[in-house]
Amino acid sequence: MDLARITQALDTYVRPTTPAIAVRMLDSTDEIPERAKMPLRDFKVKMPLCQGLALARRHGLVMAMSEGDMNCPLGALAMGFLPAKEGYLDGRFGIPFWGSSDKAIAKLAQGMPRLEYGRHSHVVAAPLERTAFEPHVLIVYGDPARIGRMIQAVVYVTGEPVVSSSTGGAACAQQIAQTLLTGTCQPVIAGGGERVFALTQDHEASLTLPAGMADAFADALEETHKRGVRYPTRSYLTFGGSMPPNFEQLMAYLEEGE
Repeated sequence: MDLARITQALDTYVRPTTPAIAVRMLDSTDEIPERAKMPLRDFKVKMPLCQGLALARRHGLVMAMSEGDMNCPLGALAMGFLPAKEGYLDGRFGIPFWGSSDKAIAKLAQGMPRLEYGRHSHVVAAPLERTAFEPHVLIVYGDPARIGRMIQAVVYVTGEPVVSSSTGGAACAQQIAQTLLTGTCQPVIAGGGERVFALTQDHEASLTLPAGMADAFADALEETHKRGVRYPTRSYLTFGGSMPPNFEQLMAYLEEGE
């Protein structure tokens, strides 16, 4: 994977306001990058996974997190760091709390993407330009226009529509777990926790890319640009504008007797 090429393509054709981040699932502590920060060890706090991703995206840090660094059970479940026990799956804890009934909550809990329990020990994230590991997933944030521009490049590669699902929470499960489990891109609407703890703004959503598609995606951004698909969108400006009647009358009056 040519990370420099991908970064250049994003900067040229998408112009994200924050860096893309690279994410990798680790199998042991030996794989943690030497310069990585860990919330409990380095900041003396636990935090949601989305907050760790935000520190990579907004502060430029290389972040590594295990279950012991997290205080959000949903992120730990999604990464496979904790087991999906019956009390979670049957909805008795009422998470997500906007479910209409225990049955609805249980359905949402059971449907949340989760990596295999115990398969990985840590998740590491870094801004793309500081990434010294082989990513599994890339995450790019942007407004709807930028997300749409990237979707056009994905469709150029796959020839298929990009499908998204959202529950209003646990965005990390869609960004990382769902992308790894399906091998497909995921447009993701920020969930409630991400808005609160990761400070994701009203205008921001994200698009995830499985690592195997990243190089083709960079090429597709360039090729679709050549075909006229642009960000910012090129406005159509060669139309004849219609003026108010009194403007037309003044124009006719001024042109009389020339």
